[in-house]
Amino acid sequence: MNPMARDSNYELCFAKKRMMQLSLSFLLGFAFIQISQGQSHANPYIIILGTAQDGGYPQVGCTKNCCNLAWKYDSLKRYVVSLALVDSVSHQWWLFEATPDFKYQLQLFRKLTQERYNYLPDGIFITHAHIGHYTGLMQLGREVMDVKEIPVYVLPRMAFFLENNGPWSQLFKLKNIAIHPLNIDSELTLENNISIETFTVPHRDEFSETAGFRIITPQKKYLFIPDINKWQKWDKSIVNEVKAVDCVFLDGTFYSSTELPGRKIEEVPHPLIPETMELFQNEDAATRDKIYFIHFNHTNPVLWDKDTKAIVNGKGFHIAEQGEVL
Repeated sequence: MNPMARDSNYELCFAKKRMMQLSLSFLLGFAFIQISQGQSHANPYIIILGTAQDGGYPQVGCTKNCCNLAWKYDSLKRYVVSLALVDSVSHQWWLFEATPDFKYQLQLFRKLTQERYNYLPDGIFITHAHIGHYTGLMQLGREVMDVKEIPVYVLPRMAFFLENNGPWSQLFKLKNIAIHPLNIDSELTLENNISIETFTVPHRDEFSETAGFRIITPQKKYLFIPDINKWQKWDKSIVNEVKAVDCVFLDGTFYSSTELPGRKIEEVPHPLIPETMELFQNEDAATRDKIYFIHFNHTNPVLWDKDTKAIVNGKGFHIAEQGEVL
């Protein structure tokens, strides 16, 4: 067979298979939301609005195999990591991370929830001052939406950063956003007995500290740690933290230390997915089943290689999918 034809057929088959998988995931999530909306006692739930690292997938400037298919097929693209917490009883929702894909994620949320909620969230929780986690706030300013006092929940250094550095300081001065500083190891109560516990994790804290969030609803507890240097550098046991909740979203930025040729991986330290899996290798299946890896760099093969993804799934872990409902 002509090599070019073979490559073309491979790409087409890959894209079709991927689109079928996404369609199935979308329909399952959509059906769940429809059922939830029809019940007054519906439980709060999480929607995954993005799974990629700060640069998204595909990443700007990347013309390698890891991104080539994603440039060609929109169905393969992934927004930067973000979660929506939805409460159909109080009819409110909260966003975790204001990413560069902010406008697309708001639209995705509207689509997945049949436009049953306010366009903007009732609050935004931000982990830290790296570009993938807060720069979506620019869409709230005078140049775009010019909204009024959207609550933004951040730790003290992050609050200082936003209040004292342009262009974010303009959002604060013009009251586009209302900054609500959080204390470390504190708990904030929202509506309908939902609360958010805030803690810190070790990371590259150039401009702010780095938060993790424990989302507590009457029925479930979720853990959200999209960025951390290494589990061993944290003063807590990630194994114990996982055991204490029902569902976990963990830093899965890299699969291998060789993903960034020409760059020092030490400059962007993250726990490799195999390292995290090894920490849980002696835990029971129910514990491993709680873990959803998230925040994937464009070089991470779990985004585009079915065999690598199968290895992770085969060991009882999950690769978070955009649009997935939990």
